[in-house]
This record gives sequence, C-alpha cells and structure tokens, in this order.
Amino acid sequence: MRFGDFLRATVLLSAASATLLAALTVVGLSGDVGNQTATYVCAAWWALSALIGTWLGRRAQTSPPIARLLAEARSQTLLPEQHPGRTLVNRLWPLLLSTIAAAVASVFWAQVAGIAAGFAVIWALAWRRQEQAVAAIEERDGVRFYVERTSPLRPIKLIRTPGFGGDFLPV
Repeated sequence: MRFGDFLRATVLLSAASATLLAALTVVGLSGDVGNQTATYVCAAWWALSALIGTWLGRRAQTSPPIARLLAEARSQTLLPEQHPGRTLVNRLWPLLLSTIAAAVASVFWAQVAGIAAGFAVIWALAWRRQEQAVAAIEERDGVRFYVERTSPLRPIKLIRTPGFGGDFLPV
C-alpha cells in the first residue's frame, strides 16, 4: 500500500471513529437529562481537541517521525505486494481496538466515548497534511513510498521504489 494512501486512510478512519464515538456519546447523554455537566464537559473537550489537533497539524512539512521513516526507507526496484486491507488492519489495530472498547464502554458510561472521540479528533486533525507532504517529497525525489509488511507489534517500515520521474501531483 502506498504510504500516502495509508496516511489518508488513517485520517479518514480516525475521523470516522470520532464521528461514531461522538454519536454514541450524544445518544448516551441524551437519556440522562438530570446530568447536564457531562454534556458540557464533552462539548468543551471536543472544542479543545479540535483546537489542539488544528495546532498540531498546522505545518505543511512532514512531522519528524515521518521524516525519519522516509529517510530510513529501504530501497527496492520491484513493487511490493499490494494488500491494502491487510495493511490497514495490521497497522491501525490500536485505533480499531480503542474505538470498539470506547463504544462498548459507552453503553455504561457515555462520557468514555466522548473523551475517546476527542482523542480521535486530535489524531485526525494532527495528521491531515502529512499525505500532501509525503506526496511533495515523492514528486521532488521521483520515488514512491510503500508500507512494508511487518508484524503488527513492530514499528512501521517503508520501502522506496523508483517513481518513474516526477509529475505525480496534479497541476
């Protein structure tokens, strides 16, 4: 799977997780009319998490961890095997597990899903420009970066392949 596509999918899945958890929070808190404090705390946390995520994702260049990943990418002339679904599950299993755990906990405590939704908002907004930064590096260097198949418990690794020159970005 191309690394830029992986980053885009990560942002979209984080935003989807935040949306699901926020909806579960609203449904859970709407039944508790007597306790408006939790509703206000969740709304304030979501606003604060949007500000934090926007602040963290404000830079147009790659973040230091992604720059390090790109610099340490192993060069290869052949394209790696393409298994996007397996790659997403392999690398994003913590997001899936935390979303499921917060959704189950929201049945008993709606605030748990509200707090988890805020963290998913931060993650989605903080990583929103990284795909464009990686695409710019691919364009500049004439290469493509792919996610290497590794164990789900090991750090992510990338493969650098020839990109057949520049002009990847639309004019």
